[in-house]
Amino acid sequence: MTATLIWILVVLVAIGLYLSWTAGRLDRLHARIDAARAALDAQLLRRASVAQELATSGVLDPAASIVLYEAAHAARQAEEEQREVAESELSQALRAVFAEPQQVEAVREAPGGEEAARELTEAVRRVPMARRFHNDAVRAARALRRHRKVRLFRLAGHAPFPLAFEMDDEPPVALADRPA
Repeated sequence: MTATLIWILVVLVAIGLYLSWTAGRLDRLHARIDAARAALDAQLLRRASVAQELATSGVLDPAASIVLYEAAHAARQAEEEQREVAESELSQALRAVFAEPQQVEAVREAPGGEEAARELTEAVRRVPMARRFHNDAVRAARALRRHRKVRLFRLAGHAPFPLAFEMDDEPPVALADRPA
């Protein structure tokens, strides 16, 4: 009788430790999502800021400046539920403005244009990486949260279900082909 109780107690402790480890893993995944989202937000803000700065610098032609400025401003001011659309529109505006390598060369030749073009090139390259890191963390957390044990024992607590950040982040070809 005592041996049976000891075995039951050992099994319950092992289950408790396993559930605790799983909850800790889920918590670490949520922390990783938060950090990746902060990095993504920083890269998106940097890209919008550089685009806005370039649009107001007088280096671009007036029509391109207006298109780029409005898209960058909308991306910076977008509410959370409209953010993906606004950032996608900024990507489209960047591709429209910098569709031709000649436009990039014109920016580089202007005073201060070399630095602006380099910053923009770096910004448009970092956004897809930051978004990929964020979405990978979301994918891992979602996979763990789908397990029956996580749902049954409510190991996720009250944490919201993680959502991927889906946007058009393809960089302009003229900027993607250039070394930073």
